[in-house]
Amino acid sequence: MDARVIEVSPDPAAGYRISPGFRAGGLVFVSGQTATAEDGSVVGVGDFDAQAEQVFARLARVLEAGGSSLEQVIKVTIYVTDMANLPRVVALRERYFTPPYPADTLVQVQALARPEHLLEIDAIAVTGEVT
Repeated sequence: MDARVIEVSPDPAAGYRISPGFRAGGLVFVSGQTATAEDGSVVGVGDFDAQAEQVFARLARVLEAGGSSLEQVIKVTIYVTDMANLPRVVALRERYFTPPYPADTLVQVQALARPEHLLEIDAIAVTGEVT
C-alpha cells in the first residue's frame, strides 16, 4: 500500500518537522491539530470555545486536503488541559461529527506543545462512505 503526505499551505506546523497527515490507501491519518493560526500565533488564548473553532477548522482543512471530511472521521483522540471542559467536548462531538459518531479517546494532559493551547485533536478518517 502506498502512502502520501498531505500538504497544506501555509503549514503552521512545518517548523516543528511535523507532517499535517498522511493518506494511505483509503485511510487518512491527521496529526494533532491545535488552535494555531496560519501565521503561527495561538487563536483564542484562554478561550476554549474559540480554540475549538480553530482546531476543527484546521482538522477539516487537512482532512479535505487528504480527500476526506469530518463526516468520514472514524477515530479521534482529544487532548484537553482541563477535564472540566467535558460538556463542551460532548457538544463539539455533536456539532462537528455525524452519526455514527467516531470512536473516541479523551485524555486530560498537563500541557500541550504550547502553554496557551487548551485542546488538541488528532484523527483517522476514511475516504469512502461511513455506514
